[in-house]
Amino acid sequence: MKNSWHISVLIPARDEEELLPRCLQSVLEARSALAGRATCDVIVAVDRSMDGSFEIARTMLGSVGAVIRSEAGIVGVARAMAAKEALRQRTLGASTLWLANTDADCWVPRSWLADQLKIADSGVEAVAGTIDVDSFEEHEAHVPQRFRSTYLLHPDGTHPHVHGANLGVRADAYLRAGGWADLRTAEDHDLWARLRASGARTLSPSHLRVVTSGRRVGRAPMGFAGALAAHNEVTLDA
Repeated sequence: MKNSWHISVLIPARDEEELLPRCLQSVLEARSALAGRATCDVIVAVDRSMDGSFEIARTMLGSVGAVIRSEAGIVGVARAMAAKEALRQRTLGASTLWLANTDADCWVPRSWLADQLKIADSGVEAVAGTIDVDSFEEHEAHVPQRFRSTYLLHPDGTHPHVHGANLGVRADAYLRAGGWADLRTAEDHDLWARLRASGARTLSPSHLRVVTSGRRVGRAPMGFAGALAAHNEVTLDA
């Protein structure tokens, strides 16, 4: 395995003081599980936040990361700023920098970064993982079953989904594709489409999974929270 990889975990956050500690703790545990196979830092882009997200991130990360501010109120801009900071800090070249993206309301498994490192080391330039939901308490009783029955996973271990909460990309491929666009929503689908159009070697493994919040109202318009909430309007027999 290559020993020159550096991983930057990029996390946009807006008014996430309740869930951000869970996210950062899980990311720090995944960082520890790398066990020296790669260097790793964490960059949080606090975007037009009115709560204590900035202070929480700065305290929890200490010397293993950076916390930057954005006033754009646009998730695509916040992700792009985090990526720009990762690239600014990396002096050994973009081809050995892996950008692992998640969201502040998610938690990642301990193997999340090690799994991406293995994928990156195989020559894959971008990976899109899957998501699950931590709690459906804000939803109708039928929503968990409907969500899981409609969340398509292919028999060959791949899937058709793209989530900014679980997307990794090699930095040189990211730059060739043009990076994150300044979109309020669907910035993940936009980047993935441009990565594929640019000829990047992509992979969509079902086993690379993170868990996100099941809140009914999210930060991005027409984002995952809205799609999940829509299941409340459709019954199981529909």
